[in-house]
Amino acid sequence: MQVKIFSDGSARGNPDGPGGYGTVLQYIDSKGNLHEKELSAGYVRTTNNRMELLGAIAGLEALVRPCQVDLYSDSQYLVKAFNDHWIDGWIKKGWKRGKNEPVKNVDLWKRLLSAMEPHQVTFHWVKGHAGHPENERCDQLATSAADGENLLVDEGV
Repeated sequence: MQVKIFSDGSARGNPDGPGGYGTVLQYIDSKGNLHEKELSAGYVRTTNNRMELLGAIAGLEALVRPCQVDLYSDSQYLVKAFNDHWIDGWIKKGWKRGKNEPVKNVDLWKRLLSAMEPHQVTFHWVKGHAGHPENERCDQLATSAADGENLLVDEGV
């Protein structure tokens, strides 16, 4: 099955949170009907990059069987890690960044890799949501999650 995931995280301009993440799954069933599933979390006291990863993880973990996935995000941090093969060195081979700087968010990168395992995933960078109203909706989901009452503390921070 072909699935599109539009994912976004919103730190509300504050690197220490609060923020939230939102994901829209979009797929066509065997009868040709378009379906959408929206996922959002309560606000997460964490960094923006971690929220972008959480949004992608939420979308992938919601899939119940192996799929061909196109994952759209406005996060260069997320998309370039795969399209520029950063993830191969950072996580899979344990390389350091820059001047022996430790890799950040290893726990979430590993969780994302695990969530990707049964699927064929292609990452697409959506610059500033232009032309992708679904990604704009993810931003709205992320913002409403950030405004929510449910505080989730990201233990990795």
